[in-house]
Amino acid sequence: MASTPAPKRPAPKEALPPRAWQRMLSGRRLDLLDPSPLDVEIEDIAHGLARVARWNGQTIGPHVFSVAQHSLLVERIAAELEPAIGRTERLFMLLHDAPEYVIGDMISPFKAVIGDAYKSVENRILAAILLRFSLPAAPAPQVLKLAKQADRAAAFFEAVSLAGFTRREAERIFGRPAISPQAFMDEIAPAAVEATQARFLARFHVIDRS
Repeated sequence: MASTPAPKRPAPKEALPPRAWQRMLSGRRLDLLDPSPLDVEIEDIAHGLARVARWNGQTIGPHVFSVAQHSLLVERIAAELEPAIGRTERLFMLLHDAPEYVIGDMISPFKAVIGDAYKSVENRILAAILLRFSLPAAPAPQVLKLAKQADRAAAFFEAVSLAGFTRREAERIFGRPAISPQAFMDEIAPAAVEATQARFLARFHVIDRS
């Protein structure tokens, strides 16, 4: 008696590569590994940054203190430190954390743990964003220096005013700012998402037209 042939096994399906893109509400699809400036829209950036919390949400008040608010604060501080800066520098200050509309705001201690992989993705996205708005993909050293100075001053003000740090802790981590926070107190307050989103967009358009 002839034996019954064994049933053929179906060929294994080819595994799809992991998804590395983010769908935006504008309809754009941004590839995190190979981001294109053509897929960057300022409305998507404003929407995302207004909904990303600074300090992992560990701030006082009824609303989060968002990355969009931090970006507005950094741009104001930079202009206070260097009043002569123009469109290119101001837009860079406003957009210096723009990749976080896609990848979120990871606190510095966690960035230190995961190392260069995070930074390379962040830098590629930032370069695409800068090119989209006719800014140099690699900003000049003096612009980066000013951005860092303004960013650390903003972090100091936020840490002391919103995130529960003592002044001594903040000075040890971020350094002592060269300016007073009094001129920026309206920026150092958690605000409703929709209002922050609108303010960020409005500020972008004012600078972009200057």
